[in-house]
Amino acid sequence: MSAIAIIPARGGSKRIPRKNLKLFHGEPMIARSIRLALDSGLFERVIVSTDDEEIAALARARGAEVPFMRPAALADDFTGTAAVMAHAVEALRQAGHDFEWTCCLYATAPLLQKRFLCQGLDRLKEQVDKSFAFSVCEFGFPVQRALTLDEQGALTALYPEYRQTRSQDLPPALQDAGQFYWGRSEAWLRGDVLYSEKSLPVILPRYLVQDIDTDEDWRRAEYLYSALLAGGELEP
Repeated sequence: MSAIAIIPARGGSKRIPRKNLKLFHGEPMIARSIRLALDSGLFERVIVSTDDEEIAALARARGAEVPFMRPAALADDFTGTAAVMAHAVEALRQAGHDFEWTCCLYATAPLLQKRFLCQGLDRLKEQVDKSFAFSVCEFGFPVQRALTLDEQGALTALYPEYRQTRSQDLPPALQDAGQFYWGRSEAWLRGDVLYSEKSLPVILPRYLVQDIDTDEDWRRAEYLYSALLAGGELEP
């Protein structure tokens, strides 16, 4: 029962230009995900799916494989992860490589830890009726008490029916932690829905989660990484 890692890394990031190659604590961001995947011992192959020659060259230099270049049609601002994963799995199958488990590992996940990757695969193996297992964490505050702005710029409740409900009486909500998605290879090819009852959670503590889409996100991730590394809670 072989497993592979697919690291999606397109070259056209808009909010943080060249995000996958930008230095994070002195190392290109994508290099951290490649190193963790290789060092984990979980994967038969570590593949980078990219449309960018510079990313491809760096990936190969760091020990990953780039056996195909991603088509431009799958490297725009609108293509989702599922389509990229299905393309990668199919391309590898066409090349004669068969495998049961495929993990989508994001290039911008510097706080990811091997133990959670292992948990994801173990959970998926245990429940044969499920398609995916991926990283999640709790929201820091009940989503039912969220606020928004009306047309005049004044505050209003996003869910007015919960205005008077105590926060401790509301059920916790989970968010996608944006680090990894284990899936059965057939599930990626079928297009099974990720956010559905077909998926299992790997719950991470909130202090190990930081999405990186803006410059502010990047700075916060660097602060978190430094603090966690100093505290001995991260592999360097």
